[in-house]
Amino acid sequence: MIGRGTRDAAAIAAIALICAAISVSPPLKAIHGWSIDVLTALRWEMFGKRYDPAASPAVVVAIDEESYRAAPFKGSPMLTWTSEIGRVLGAIVDGGAKVVGFDIVIPTSLEQSEIPFGDGVLGEKVRGFDRDFLRALASAAGAGKVVLGEALRGDQPVRPSQGQRIAVRQQQNIRPLNVYTDPDDTVRRLPLTFPASNAAPLPGMALELASRALKAPPEFAPDGTVTLAGYRIPGEVANTMTVNFEGGADDIPTFSFADLRFCAAGNDKDYFRRWFDGKVVIFGSVLDAEDRRLTSKRFATGREGERVSRCTAETRPVTTSFRRSSIAGVYIHATAVNNLIRQNAAVELGRLPIFLIAALAAAFAATSALLVKPIGAASIYAGFAAAGVAGAAVAFNHALVIPVAEPFLAGLVALGAMVAYRFVISDKDRRLLANSFALYLAPDVIDRMLRSNKLPELGGENRDVTIFFSDLEGFSRIAEKLPAHDLMQLMNEYLSEMTDIIERHGGYVDKYIGDSIVALFGAPADDRNHAANAARAALDCSARLAELNRDSAAFQDCKLAQRIGINSGEALVGNFGSRKRFNYSVMSDAVNLASRLEGANKFYGTSIIASETTVALAGAAFAWRELDTVRVKGRDQALKIYELMALSGQRADTQRVPIADYAKGLAHWRAGEFDQAERYFGRSAEADRPAAIFRERARELCAQPPGAEWEPIRTLQEK
Repeated sequence: MIGRGTRDAAAIAAIALICAAISVSPPLKAIHGWSIDVLTALRWEMFGKRYDPAASPAVVVAIDEESYRAAPFKGSPMLTWTSEIGRVLGAIVDGGAKVVGFDIVIPTSLEQSEIPFGDGVLGEKVRGFDRDFLRALASAAGAGKVVLGEALRGDQPVRPSQGQRIAVRQQQNIRPLNVYTDPDDTVRRLPLTFPASNAAPLPGMALELASRALKAPPEFAPDGTVTLAGYRIPGEVANTMTVNFEGGADDIPTFSFADLRFCAAGNDKDYFRRWFDGKVVIFGSVLDAEDRRLTSKRFATGREGERVSRCTAETRPVTTSFRRSSIAGVYIHATAVNNLIRQNAAVELGRLPIFLIAALAAAFAATSALLVKPIGAASIYAGFAAAGVAGAAVAFNHALVIPVAEPFLAGLVALGAMVAYRFVISDKDRRLLANSFALYLAPDVIDRMLRSNKLPELGGENRDVTIFFSDLEGFSRIAEKLPAHDLMQLMNEYLSEMTDIIERHGGYVDKYIGDSIVALFGAPADDRNHAANAARAALDCSARLAELNRDSAAFQDCKLAQRIGINSGEALVGNFGSRKRFNYSVMSDAVNLASRLEGANKFYGTSIIASETTVALAGAAFAWRELDTVRVKGRDQALKIYELMALSGQRADTQRVPIADYAKGLAHWRAGEFDQAERYFGRSAEADRPAAIFRERARELCAQPPGAEWEPIRTLQEK
């Protein structure tokens, strides 16, 4: 038969593997990208800016709201801006830019328009309109410093106008702008190459710009990987790079096209040299309604409109007052260029490492759920997940993507699966065993038995404990007059109430002997305050019995009176009986003494009597009255006994004087001053049974003085 430990270990392994497999399965592929999104945001919050924006290899020239509102562009479409775009392009190239890319496509030209205009068509009327733009393109293309963009769409690509294509020498300086979109419509990767009619693949815009900036052509391996300037570009998805976005809104320096146009018109060469020398420059639209994409930066964006130092004050910048989850597409290419030049594209793990990490998280969650209660396991797993995510954020600060979505999901599912496993299988026999033995064994004994996977065995140990012994006064008389059913109802309610109180104070009910209760404090569970807890239980039992006598229907026909004896000392506790049947119990002279103290209440007319050992251990938290020094049947050694009156702060003021008189009378009694003792005991004898007993004893000894062998000790012969 498979042992419980082996079975639970197998369950943990199975749950971990199944949950990990589910987390990396194709239907849940969409969650993989969430790891990059979360880590991008966490890295931004934990580490802030990693690079000075001024040192960014790539910068953006923005066709923005400012440009559309500024003269001379206001009210005119971008199609009419070509001459000014050419002017700015020329100024940027002259300022020392390494290469200029266009993330915008101008697919038509006014010169090609066939719209009727006057006695001809519009194109004929504006012939030469694009001349300056085309000249600027041709000049930059001759130096290899311009790359136009195109959007591949099956057999109908969106390409620059024919004149632009000719100016840049056709496909030699035109590259695709397409991005890679994940199933959740989020851009996290960028294609490196595209198929071409010739043998060599066609680099994408970002790879082409980075290659020209580094003056190193990309190297294409047979397995599809790409190397640039000795940097093997990582990519888990074939033929793509994972873009490593920064956080915030100013990581890519951005210039308004309208502002640069005024600079170019004013021939401010120093400004262009200061900001564009050695840079990769990308023209792109950053309008609110054009080419905006969700990316892995979606949780780490900033307020847009941040710009570098302006050239003139002729135009006014337009900024937004709120953050948006999307960014302009031009920043995807600009970030990819920075990644390639800095050689810090994000490195994703393969499916096998992700599966193993998810399996580890699931195994941890399942183990936690097996060892502790569900709420505790959830708290432990939450801490584990938080630590794991923080560690992944640190790793991502070095461009390594440690997955967090799949492991978290696998662990969460494993947590629920293990809770279900425990409820249905693992804990079923434990619950059955616990419920079966709960009526016979102490809860702590059951817990230890379940933890050790062993049934209880014969044997015991010596422990310092407190024994609680209670009995009902006149129970035989009550049993005679009550019908059996009523007697059972009465005793069940009484014993249930008393047992609940005893267990609430940490006690263990050893046995019921008719109307008697034998309880143990300090075992099986360790309890350094066993004497005090036994005293509190005795007071609460007495108070609860008074309530039952007053309020319970079962007690209306007969009022019960209770006697309790409490004694502390060393005892042998453990499992006693035969090899086939035994009980967890206690055995020692301390038990017998507790029983004798319970019986002593009958003589003194009290309810709760404790030994001097218990009083010493319980301390000053209780109001005690020293009753007498006695020698009980079966013991030669005398001991002092005390009546438990109340908690120290709850003793009635009316009790203080009688107790003080009793103490004085007891002192005179022990000194042999019987007349004085009689006087003090007599003050409360009418209302106090112990005082009345001592008054009578004092009178007798006054009348017949004892001999020299007399001791102030009473021997109790009866239980």
